[in-house]
Amino acid sequence: MKYSLDQCVGNKLRRLSRIVDNQFRSGLKDFNITENQMTLLFLLHAMGTVDQGVIGKKLFLERSSVSRNVNVLERNGYVTKNAAYRPQIALTQEGTVLVEQLIPLWENIMDDIVSEIGNDGVEMINDLEKKLM
Repeated sequence: MKYSLDQCVGNKLRRLSRIVDNQFRSGLKDFNITENQMTLLFLLHAMGTVDQGVIGKKLFLERSSVSRNVNVLERNGYVTKNAAYRPQIALTQEGTVLVEQLIPLWENIMDDIVSEIGNDGVEMINDLEKKLM
């Protein structure tokens, strides 16, 4: 093999993602939502009503992942979804309240991560994202 597993970029990125996700997961357990669901709620909070397909494009999620997460959030009363061919997704009042509760938690975890990796680390992640997109 030309590269070892320790050199695999995909493996390193997935590993880093799991490390960061675990930090969020521990904070989210009291809210009974996942990291992807939180991100979806934050997107709706920022954008308002959104076509379900746009969610997948913005968050780089497969259609099945978006659908599954939207369905869970809808069952829990955090979002509404119309019956259109291209469903429109929006936060409910309960969803807005949840987002407002999650923001301080998210900010604290982000502060911890930024403190660990420094502003240079954040810049490196931003640069890497730009190069790969």
